[in-house]
Amino acid sequence: MTAWLRKNRGELLFFSAFTLVMTTGLRQPVLSTLQRGLLATGLWRATPPAPLAATAQFASERTYPLSVPLTTLDGRPANLSQFRGKVVLVNLWASWCPPCLAEMPGLQALYQKVDTSKVAFVLISLDENQNKARALLKRKHYTLPVFFPTAELPAPFQTSSIPYTVVLTPEGRVADRHSGMADYDTPEFKAALEKLAGM
Repeated sequence: MTAWLRKNRGELLFFSAFTLVMTTGLRQPVLSTLQRGLLATGLWRATPPAPLAATAQFASERTYPLSVPLTTLDGRPANLSQFRGKVVLVNLWASWCPPCLAEMPGLQALYQKVDTSKVAFVLISLDENQNKARALLKRKHYTLPVFFPTAELPAPFQTSSIPYTVVLTPEGRVADRHSGMADYDTPEFKAALEKLAGM
């Protein structure tokens, strides 16, 4: 038995470490860090949407729903309709979602580069425990505008997986949608948002 343990020491250490990560609170930060690393190296080509114009593909979703009630991080009422007149990047995410956390640094970097008088960011946390989202944002020093839904989200914001991003024109038309992780902090995506905003 001792000889077998010595011979298979490397495999046992790997499987022990893997089990530790996957069965404890380390799972989410380790996976999101690995996924963020893949985005940063370019090995994972997660291309974000290119919102150059509202296309016929989304013709049935031409305008904002009249009311998408939300609350701010500190519990104040808000509504998606208050951003009419701006390009709006809506991102659905949760603190327990590693791909969501992997793309957050890119979203934060993009948010700091764009003219927020013309481009609005609306990150909607789907966390059932809102304090977990607040704690993550505080721990990571994110300043992105984050909201919580107060009712079921209507189309085009309904999705079976997150992260999920919808880009809206200033008139409220759907310019594009993207399901899955992406690196939004690119010159091309920033230029596409600015073009959509008429900048």
